[in-house]
Amino acid sequence: MTSRPRASRSIENTLRRLGFVHVAGVDEVGRGCLAGPVVAGAVVLQPDRYVPGIADSKVLTAGDRERLFDQIVGVATTWAVARLDADEVDRLNIHRASLQAMRQAVTSLEPLPGFVLVDGFRIPDLTMPQRVVIGGDRRSTAIAAASILAKVTRDRLMCELHAQDPRYGFDRHKGYATRDHLEAVARFGYSPLHRRTFRPPSLFDLLEAADRDAVGAGDCAFTDGDLES
Repeated sequence: MTSRPRASRSIENTLRRLGFVHVAGVDEVGRGCLAGPVVAGAVVLQPDRYVPGIADSKVLTAGDRERLFDQIVGVATTWAVARLDADEVDRLNIHRASLQAMRQAVTSLEPLPGFVLVDGFRIPDLTMPQRVVIGGDRRSTAIAAASILAKVTRDRLMCELHAQDPRYGFDRHKGYATRDHLEAVARFGYSPLHRRTFRPPSLFDLLEAADRDAVGAGDCAFTDGDLES
């Protein structure tokens, strides 16, 4: 059995030795989703309160993420999450929305961090120094912890949204473009929770196949208006 890779505290420890007392990690989840918000997490971990098992949220089971979420918030110096809903994603585009969510999460921390480690992209308009860590959710414990906070928060929210509108199965796929999600969109059209500006090629392929089947059976085909309802 192969063990899961664990994130390291070496980057954070180096920064602390340089005099940065509060080193935050920040990450987001939901960039590639068809529906729901993009959510960012930010956290400052205490160097003397180690939480074993922190790793990239994508390699953890849902049960492990829930357990680690509780442990992280229980020992963190400070933590925060921020979200931008589908209409904001459409207004800004997903890249800008992700950066804005991460900036909001960081600036919600109390006390503010002296240094920020961010996975993937530099966050504009931060007042404190930052370092982009490529593959940060695998390399930095602080970033991995932030990814867990964001993922658990978003998954819980998508389950709440499923209870409000169970047609799309948000509790199963969390808004990602799985086959059953695409089939639900083909059947019911987009809901207010869906991002109008994000339509993966697989969605068009599925709808075109549905159109051909419907026309062959003597039914009406889908139109753009159907999808926007």
